[in-house]
Amino acid sequence: MGTMPDEMRTERLILRRTTTGDLPDLIDICADPATNRFTRSGIRDAEKVTREVHGYVEHWREHGFGYWTVLEAATGATIGSGGVTRRLLDGEPALNLYYRFRPSAWGKGYALEMARAAAEWARRERPAEPIVVITAPDNEPAIRLAVRLGLTQDIDVDLGHGPLACYRDYGGSHGDHAGHHGDRTAAAAPHH
Repeated sequence: MGTMPDEMRTERLILRRTTTGDLPDLIDICADPATNRFTRSGIRDAEKVTREVHGYVEHWREHGFGYWTVLEAATGATIGSGGVTRRLLDGEPALNLYYRFRPSAWGKGYALEMARAAAEWARRERPAEPIVVITAPDNEPAIRLAVRLGLTQDIDVDLGHGPLACYRDYGGSHGDHAGHHGDRTAAAAPHH
């Protein structure tokens, strides 16, 4: 299984391996109430974001891929974070697709551009692991993005803050929807 390059570029974005040097920007993004509208666990404070970023760094070290810090190529400004990480979902490995962008970056297609790059990499390099998007059931922008990537609604999951919608990519070895669970709730291990 392939590793992800430390930096990838799309038409308008630089997708760079997250480091602890990104903490000030990521704390700023995650502390914005607007970016937490659909976050069931509430606004992330500096301590929580620091723990999460250290987890991102460790995930990269352990697995050779992970969440990126997303920069606008034209300006070099940090506008968000996102990508894929491994997680267990119903006891099986999956690739959790996540993103969070500054409100000033919303409405420009950046999330879809980043998500397409992550999904293309995952489908090519880790085809046996389905891509999942886990989100609040009322997070219409995230659900639209998941559907545009070809993911389909699957099981509900509960990460300890109430039920969340799960969209899954059944491509690759999952093309027959093997493991589809219908309308039940699954337990998901926290992503690392």
